[in-house]
Amino acid sequence: MIPEFQTPMAVLGLVGLAAYVLGSVPFGLVMARLFGLGDIRRIGSGNIGATNVLRTGNKPAAFLTLILDAGKGGIAVLLARWLFAEDAAQVAGFAAFMGHCFPVFLGFKGGKGVATFLGTLLALFWPAGIAACLTWAATAAISRISSLSALVAAFLAPVWMTILGMPQANLVTVALAALIFVRHQKNIERIRDGSEPRIGK
Repeated sequence: MIPEFQTPMAVLGLVGLAAYVLGSVPFGLVMARLFGLGDIRRIGSGNIGATNVLRTGNKPAAFLTLILDAGKGGIAVLLARWLFAEDAAQVAGFAAFMGHCFPVFLGFKGGKGVATFLGTLLALFWPAGIAACLTWAATAAISRISSLSALVAAFLAPVWMTILGMPQANLVTVALAALIFVRHQKNIERIRDGSEPRIGK
């Protein structure tokens, strides 16, 4: 299902553009530089997300990256909903996620979007967002593999949206989940051959 369109298309376009720019802010890169860790793109996996920032051993920097990356998706959704309507909120969430994955400020080479995905879900419909976060945490506790946890959480996110009472957000949730899988193709290959790094190693 999709939400009822209430916002003019021109306004939705502006909302999407603003949310994309917000999503494009590379907080992992910013935090790494603020904490004197160097260019995060040259460390570990080269990803700009919180998991790779954690590989530097700086937990405060990783925590701030996690919160800020999640926050830009959540803030985009909440602001759009407050200013306009639910259709704008969903456009904003999707656009912020795209900004994180394909940021204009970094030549469209961004992160994998897990924190932004979860932050967006929490703002779209907090019960489903919490369910997705708990899914990530439970899978991580069992497997100790961050990427696998993200994939399981993404796969189940549309299910949580449906059974917890927000089916009108299914389309955007499925689109976000599909992009999580696309962004994790190399991780999926490593999971299959048993070479994917585990959390803490």
